[in-house]
Amino acid sequence: MPYLIIGLGNPGPQYAETRHNAGFWFLDRLAQVSSVPFRMQSRLQAETARLRLDGHDCILARPTTFMNHSGQAVRAVMDYYKVSASGLMIAYDELDLPPGVARLKQGGGHGGHNGMRDIFRHTIDPDFLRLRIGIGHPGSKDAVTAYVLGRATATQERMIRDSIADAVGEIPRILSGDVAGAMKALHTVKEDGI
Repeated sequence: MPYLIIGLGNPGPQYAETRHNAGFWFLDRLAQVSSVPFRMQSRLQAETARLRLDGHDCILARPTTFMNHSGQAVRAVMDYYKVSASGLMIAYDELDLPPGVARLKQGGGHGGHNGMRDIFRHTIDPDFLRLRIGIGHPGSKDAVTAYVLGRATATQERMIRDSIADAVGEIPRILSGDVAGAMKALHTVKEDGI
């Protein structure tokens, strides 16, 4: 059974550089490091890439549905590759963490994230690993939509991408089963990203 890593975001060039696409940025970095291309799989409603990382068979999947309908693609990819929650990690943007911080979490709720909420509607077991990529909060609930669909400042984007690089560096440890070690490594990075 392959290990499945899904990044969340919105399809289309108009969304490519927005904060809400941090999950896609993570997948892009992982694919770039491994020199593998994504290919469209229409029946799965996703673009996928298959690779071997430290001897582990991995599938990267980027839903082609919009964020609020991510669950359809996640369910389709999980079913096609016969992956259970124990072999799944989902990477997504997190308002409650500042830029420059990435955190791993096993199980839990959707935290109000629309993509995660839809995944909960389509999956039976929510006990999968989550990579929460901090993008910061605009300070007001009313400003959230425009904020996540907007582009980060140059400094914020650098910090977000640096935290993604840190997370990519922990993938071999995750695949080897040392999720606790990966959590510890990421969680000891200072909140200011330094």
